[in-house]
Amino acid sequence: MKLSVKLVRSTIKRVEKQKRIVKALGLHKLNQVKIHDDTPVIRGMIYKVRHLLEVQEFEI
Repeated sequence: MKLSVKLVRSTIKRVEKQKRIVKALGLHKLNQVKIHDDTPVIRGMIYKVRHLLEVQEFEI
């Protein structure tokens, strides 16, 4: 299973930890999409910044 992660809200005026998590997910610009494997580590990162992201699951 894969996850499509899209940055839909800006990291401006966010806590530094949240900015680092978004950067670690590989997202830099608004509406940028990255594909990640569905692992507990990625799920945890997404959970911490879920208010900034849009996530979709899909099978390959």
